[in-house]
Amino acid sequence: MIIRDRSDIASSEITPEDVYVNRRVNRRRFIQAAGAGAVGLAVGPAALRGLGGGPTQEIPARFANMRSEQDEELNPYDKVTTYNNFYEFGTRKDDPAKNSGDFHPAPWTVTIDGECDKPGEYHLEDILDGETMEDRVYRLRCVEAWSMVIPWYGFPLANLIRRVEPTSKANFVRFETVLRPEEMPGQRVAVLRWPYVEGLRMDEAMHPLTLLVTGVYGMDLPNANGAPLRLIIPWKYGFKGIKSIVRISFTERIPMNSWQLANAFEYGFYANVNPEVDHPRWSQARETRLPSLFKRHRTQMFNGYADQVQHMYAGMDLSRWK
Repeated sequence: MIIRDRSDIASSEITPEDVYVNRRVNRRRFIQAAGAGAVGLAVGPAALRGLGGGPTQEIPARFANMRSEQDEELNPYDKVTTYNNFYEFGTRKDDPAKNSGDFHPAPWTVTIDGECDKPGEYHLEDILDGETMEDRVYRLRCVEAWSMVIPWYGFPLANLIRRVEPTSKANFVRFETVLRPEEMPGQRVAVLRWPYVEGLRMDEAMHPLTLLVTGVYGMDLPNANGAPLRLIIPWKYGFKGIKSIVRISFTERIPMNSWQLANAFEYGFYANVNPEVDHPRWSQARETRLPSLFKRHRTQMFNGYADQVQHMYAGMDLSRWK
């Protein structure tokens, strides 16, 4: 995706005032109803959150003919929300949509700590305050063992980082997923060490393509996609995109992520999309673009975002620092 000046944003991509106002009003009403001090993001009905039944949500009309910044078709909403890796709800691709209906993404708070001048418990509404006015849609290609083109909406992580003022010792950012085995059945099985942990180098975290995401296809994130707050780094493999974030920590030393802890031979810290470096058990030179079942697409270096991000890895051996 190309980051453009505001003056270059097409009018068709600007959220209508009535839509924006309704989202803000609904969120405020939800917060008032929540009471008890802890504030959260107003999410949609159970059908949208857990995808386990109920009325079908209508996709906003502005997405009908939208394409990616690289002129690719968007994957349909039903694929984006029912074919996921989210091991907290199960290891099969359809498990998150099937098993996340009992997860409660509101109210929600995020702990921010470590090497920063403004640590604390931040209500999600405070994190989002001032960030939803533009409601920018980021039409990004994302890669796991397959790839999709998805219209996320959210805001650059850098905006939040600047607000909490990291110290000079903050070289990395560590993220942590919520631990609720009573609501997340996958956490009752020791597939990974829970809670799920991820990390970024500070310059990666500050890049404008690194997003804190709150929605998809013009609607709040379903539980299966990481409600209510997740990370998207489009030039990295999908396991870096940690979901349902409850802690953001600034650290001096590199944090170990969950897949490194589980299998350091196969998974590293950086996880940059690189067609020249195979996974030990399969080639990564080609990718499966859903809904296809075959690896027909050539994998692009940094997932097609090389012009924007490759400068951060100048001089690094990317086969070693995988």
